[in-house]
Amino acid sequence: MGFVAWMRAQIRPYRKTFTMNDLPDILETTEAERQATGYIFTEGPLWHPEGFYYFNDIRPGTLYRLKLGEAPVMVRKTVGGNGMTFDLEGRLIHCEGEAKCVTRTELDGTVNTLADRFEGGGFNRPNDVICHSNGDVYFTDPSLRIPFDKREQPGPESENEIFGGARVYRVSPDGVVAAGVSVEYPNGLALSPDERTLYIANTRLTKYIHAIDLDAAGNMVRRRIFADLSEGDEPGIPDGMKVDVKGRVYCTGPGGIWVMEPDGTHIGTIRLPEQAVNFTFGGDDLRTLFVTAVTSVYTLRMKTPGQPHPWYLVRNSA
Repeated sequence: MGFVAWMRAQIRPYRKTFTMNDLPDILETTEAERQATGYIFTEGPLWHPEGFYYFNDIRPGTLYRLKLGEAPVMVRKTVGGNGMTFDLEGRLIHCEGEAKCVTRTELDGTVNTLADRFEGGGFNRPNDVICHSNGDVYFTDPSLRIPFDKREQPGPESENEIFGGARVYRVSPDGVVAAGVSVEYPNGLALSPDERTLYIANTRLTKYIHAIDLDAAGNMVRRRIFADLSEGDEPGIPDGMKVDVKGRVYCTGPGGIWVMEPDGTHIGTIRLPEQAVNFTFGGDDLRTLFVTAVTSVYTLRMKTPGQPHPWYLVRNSA
């Protein structure tokens, strides 16, 4: 049996608690509860209001669905499936990095390509994705892992050539792709509750969270540094990122998941038994933090709900 096949055979529901944290203003429970384990590299978690979570195991290219307390169910094979979101119709939007595209799963299960090119060139490796309440979809496209001679998106001449062509893109509801800001290694994305700030996690070198001011139409107009996550030598990098209803920003970093006030002040770090890679707010009250952490997925209960996805609000109002 090969290594990947062996790892798949180990996947099973597995619940164990770990006492890890003392953040009384942030956490309702201090114990991270392991819900399943035996994966290779978990990513892209997403809560579905019908009562389950989506997440990916990137290396074997497998999308799973998990209802807490039950065994994970494979949904489909992907081509390097990573970050996910919904559009305003509840269709699953999926960054499939190895295929260099962003896909959309229709309500009947058909998988179509939402975006795979810009100005005649293919993307590098789409990584993470979010949805604006106006229907726009933003996604990150880092270039570092793509050899120079394979890159089809040249960066501005002023860019460091190592990171050339790495950008954040925006796809309008009618499918028009527009290039946004260039970032060394753009990874996780999040929007402030008023949708006037777009946060971008930069994974390499500077390890900043960039804050991009948006105008009323969602156009990216100004950039500033929101936070520096380079302190500390514990495992973890800026990657998955979310915002709660109070505007606090959560981002993976050294030691776990960093929690920051809207002004960038670091409140504390949520620690887990494994390196936190990505996470989402879920449950009917959006107070369950569901974390993908390399070989396992974990949950903790929070005191403050996460910012609702725009589709959740559309769905609830229908």
